[in-house]
Amino acid sequence: MSVQSPPTLEKLAIQSLLRNEDVAMSSLGELPAVLFPALFKEAFTGKHINFVKEMVASWPFPCLPVGALMKTPNLEMLQAVLDGVDMRLTRKFHPRGTKLQVLDLRNMHHYFWNIQAGEEDSSCSAENLKEKKVMKVFHRYALRKRVKVIVDLYICSCLKEEQTCLLKWAQQRKGSLHFCCTKMKVWNLPVCVIREILKVFDPQHITELELHTEWTLLELAHFAPYFGQMRNLQKAFLAPLHRIMFSNSNGIGDREAKCIKKFISQFSKFNCLQHLCMFCVHFLGDHMNQVLGCLMTPLETLSITYYLISQKDLDSLSRSQSLFQLKHLDLRGVVLCDLDIMPLRGLLEKVADTLETLDLQWCRMTDSQLYALLPALRHCCHLTTVNFYSNNFSVPILKDLMQHTANWSRIRVEQYPAPLECYDDLAQVSVERFAELSSELMYTLGVIRQTKNISFATDICHTCGQRCVYHNGCRLCCCWH
Repeated sequence: MSVQSPPTLEKLAIQSLLRNEDVAMSSLGELPAVLFPALFKEAFTGKHINFVKEMVASWPFPCLPVGALMKTPNLEMLQAVLDGVDMRLTRKFHPRGTKLQVLDLRNMHHYFWNIQAGEEDSSCSAENLKEKKVMKVFHRYALRKRVKVIVDLYICSCLKEEQTCLLKWAQQRKGSLHFCCTKMKVWNLPVCVIREILKVFDPQHITELELHTEWTLLELAHFAPYFGQMRNLQKAFLAPLHRIMFSNSNGIGDREAKCIKKFISQFSKFNCLQHLCMFCVHFLGDHMNQVLGCLMTPLETLSITYYLISQKDLDSLSRSQSLFQLKHLDLRGVVLCDLDIMPLRGLLEKVADTLETLDLQWCRMTDSQLYALLPALRHCCHLTTVNFYSNNFSVPILKDLMQHTANWSRIRVEQYPAPLECYDDLAQVSVERFAELSSELMYTLGVIRQTKNISFATDICHTCGQRCVYHNGCRLCCCWH
């Protein structure tokens, strides 16, 4: 039977304060600053609304990372925090010398809340050590004229109550507080709404942008200047499933071409971009060379998925200086079977010393195309993950590929397509043949080098939407049960 440890003196003090809120609130100015973190955490978790308001207004440290305590959005507690900031703004006298400078509403771990009482060493008391640790967390926050409010925004056309509350509050106080958004995800919002949000949250602070839209090219062009203001963008995910309205039957008209050019030109303004992900960006057809040519920094990640790539686009991959330090290349759903594959080989040769993940799923490559890539693939010795699902490879070329992977010593996950020999003339998979050939190929690779997580998979079944997968045995799609 386990013996429960008695509560610490600090814990008992906090419990006493929360039982007598009125007395506690009147004496916050005299409380040691070192008690505030644990006391606030207990008050916030216990939903002591009025106490939380007063603690925010009296906060003795430069930063209050309250977002780390809001794992589940709660309108009531968010409103209490915002009311506390308002109280701070309206007070002419602050009893403590240190003023709140940063309110961090991001839902992310913060070391501040892990600081525990009772830590000590031979040179200082527990209280002094704890206070030093608290201040060390905040040393980077310089004195500010206005309180800085940091958020991550995930917004769509149907806002949740707490999102509406925060945005309305921010709009009303943009003149007295400094609002900063570091990560922004947008789903199906009109450009005019985003424009109003970015009037409050300075675009230059955005480091990650995820954009899911149904805009026309004209709307995309209206957004372009705000996109270009995100000069510190490090990661961009663009999925503009816009409604293309061409002005003539022969393709893109002058107006559409100007819209595309305006949007592409913004890429030259990013000083920190490392990860560029584009999904179904068909409006960039034949313009990928311009996008990559505008980039000012080398990319770590390039993801171009489910995109109708042209030969001109593919050619640009091997020529772009911004891609020569790639760690992650994702071309899922980019059909390559009718194209000259040599530019991709050229890119793989140039990134052989850095590339860690390679996803060529759904590229519909043929034996001859894979054969052309083999000399480059054999030198990609830093690969940890590869995916070749849904390509049209035969048993001989798969065995040839495996012979070229002898130096893939870091590989952890490798996924290969079921060989063509598994299918009949009607493209129906033979389960027995699939299991037999997958086992044979797995044995072949095991002789060449050690494997960790290897699988073979058929194309997706048109009936149930699943694959048959061979991984330590055969797992069939639902249609076979």
